Amino acid sequence: MKENQNSHKTNLRAVGLCNRLDSSAGGAGRPTPLSSRRDNSSRGAGQAADDGSPKDYKKMYEQALQTNEKLKSRLEDSKKELARIQARLERVNQKQGKVSERSNVMDKDKGEKHILEKKISEMEDELKVRTELKNENQRLKDENGALIRVISKLSK
Repeated sequence: MKENQNSHKTNLRAVGLCNRLDSSAGGAGRPTPLSSRRDNSSRGAGQAADDGSPKDYKKMYEQALQTNEKLKSRLEDSKKELARIQARLERVNQKQGKVSERSNVMDKDKGEKHILEKKISEMEDELKVRTELKNENQRLKDENGALIRVISKLSK
């Protein structure tokens, strides 16, 4: 019911639009059915129009229907184009999201890489210290052995 009323209102608007277009294309002196309707309403009910132009409501209705169909077609085309553009936008947003996710992952990887490089450097330093300590420990063992031999020779 409501759709029917909206369709009727749309048809009436289209008729008004057609009438305005007809009046702009038809000539300045000729009254249009819309303007004669206004004139009739100002004269009062029951008085006939003096301009003599017959109102062809069927033709006006058919024109309104044609205009309505053209507008519906354009609306459908616009809706399809909008849907296509929205789909493209969604794909672009998804790609951009993936890129930003990759960027975040890369940033995390860079941070982890930096941390790991730092740990490797620390471990290399510890390895050098450990090697030095092993060498010193071995030197001390050797020195200790030599001292034990000297003490044993002195005690004999």
